[in-house]
Amino acid sequence: MKVDGQAASDEVALPGTVVGAPRRWLLLEGMTLLVGSIVAFSTTHQSWWLALSLLLAPDIFAAGYMLGTRFGAHLYNMAHATPLPALLVGVGWWQGHPLVLALGTIWLGHIGMDRMLTFGLKYPDNFQHTHLSGAEKQQEPHHYA
Repeated sequence: MKVDGQAASDEVALPGTVVGAPRRWLLLEGMTLLVGSIVAFSTTHQSWWLALSLLLAPDIFAAGYMLGTRFGAHLYNMAHATPLPALLVGVGWWQGHPLVLALGTIWLGHIGMDRMLTFGLKYPDNFQHTHLSGAEKQQEPHHYA
């Protein structure tokens, strides 16, 4: 069955969630960012232990949720958007500091990994609501006899 030119399904998306082909493109974009950051990191000649030990470091910013969902979402999104790590990569490259460049690529890799795994930017209503939250399966109503 089609509704407005689209196949009907039992999936519903939270408001603000990207669905369909744009969602698939964003997931591919995340995978591309992850692979590109791994390639870029390899040119810095830094230890791979550095990358492995810091890959999840940006998730520390989720601690902002202890001060409320609005503040937590803002802090989390600052750490999970590309401008700051891209600036770090630019400064590291421009100034010839391979460690700074490596830190920026690790950070970008984390963002790419998150996007590829559908962990998106947060909305301020709750931690689980992101732009990539996905289409959640509707729960069948419970009927009690």
